[in-house]
Amino acid sequence: MANNIIPEKLDEEELSPGARLGRVRWTICAMLFVATSINYMDRQVISILKPTLAQSIGMSEIGYSHVVQAFQIAYAIGLLAAGRFVDKVGTRIGYMVIMAVWSLSAMGHALASTVFEFGIARFFLGVGESGNFPAAIKTVAEWFPQSERSFATGIFNSGANLGAIIAPLIVPWVTIHYGWHGAFLVTGVFSALWIALWFIKYRKPANHPTLTGAELRYIYKEAAEQMGPSTPWLKLLSYRQTWAFTIGKFLTDPIWWFYLFWLPDFFSKRFHLDLSHLGLPLIIVYNASAVGSIAGGWLPDPFRRFGLSASNARLAAMLSCACAVVPVFMINFISSEWAAIALLSLAAAAHQGWSANIFTTPSDMFPRTAVGSVTGIGGMAGSVGGFLLATFTGYILQLTGSYVSLFAMAASAYLVALLIMVLLAPGLRKVESLA
Repeated sequence: MANNIIPEKLDEEELSPGARLGRVRWTICAMLFVATSINYMDRQVISILKPTLAQSIGMSEIGYSHVVQAFQIAYAIGLLAAGRFVDKVGTRIGYMVIMAVWSLSAMGHALASTVFEFGIARFFLGVGESGNFPAAIKTVAEWFPQSERSFATGIFNSGANLGAIIAPLIVPWVTIHYGWHGAFLVTGVFSALWIALWFIKYRKPANHPTLTGAELRYIYKEAAEQMGPSTPWLKLLSYRQTWAFTIGKFLTDPIWWFYLFWLPDFFSKRFHLDLSHLGLPLIIVYNASAVGSIAGGWLPDPFRRFGLSASNARLAAMLSCACAVVPVFMINFISSEWAAIALLSLAAAAHQGWSANIFTTPSDMFPRTAVGSVTGIGGMAGSVGGFLLATFTGYILQLTGSYVSLFAMAASAYLVALLIMVLLAPGLRKVESLA
């Protein structure tokens, strides 16, 4: 079967042991990294501009929460359709369309002048942005053997942190010099350049003009092993392991959304930082989250060296991250801006460490043919949770103006999630067969 899958491009000379392997697949990974960075830049603009929009168009706390809700519900819906769309049209065209939809929607915010209009623009941004991860993960599946996929995914996923760091550098400067309308338009330049480069450079491995035969064989070496039928969602919902992952995402993904959409407002209200001074705290927090993502992915290794199984080492790493988040509750009782930055940096780093591990639990518990579907179910649940938290946040801030209850939820969500996961799937017990 493998011989039918490996393309005819591989001749005997190219398959020789001494053939040069090549690095084209890592160039593709770099393009995914850039796309993910742009994705997070676009979604971050409105949170940085929240204080400005409150003054310029009178956007209230509840109004802002409605705008965030529009994004979250569209993101959840889009996750259901994006993967099938990319499967149908292919990654080359599919990724370009997805990038175009979210980029035009991001720039469309510049035309909005009411909360309702911002909600419409935000809804279509959510539809487009929901396609980034399904398209990127499918691209990784096309370009990397199984042994390298988690590393490649970790690399492109770290683009989310870079995007969250770049936005506070660019958006305040553009807003001060050209107004908030310009801030929504500037990222469109990056998107247009990426779309053009993707159209010119991207091909599937078998059709790529500069790929060596040795690298192509390396990419396809496990092709036969990976063949197998997909599993319907309803079937997957009958397993406790699916619910363990889904509830874990439902409870913890919203905390990251909360940080993305409300941290600029928190710093503005609590420490009276204006637009020109918001950048540094956010950059520090998101740099810490990037470190946490890498460190969290590495963390199970030392636990394995202590003799724990791979699954128990994963749970130990998740427990460590969950405990590291707890001190963020103290942010409600401190007056130092730098102490707040330190607590938020630790919490953001711990979240990304948690995320790096919870994303791997489907592959710990399910056969490879079901991992994508289980991940999609959990991602949708996380978006629904984000929608509900956005609703709660808007009303709480409108009524009380206090972040106390919100940071209390952020501090406890991970321990609660881990407890539920362990009760539903002790030791991340593996599903042996989906028949």
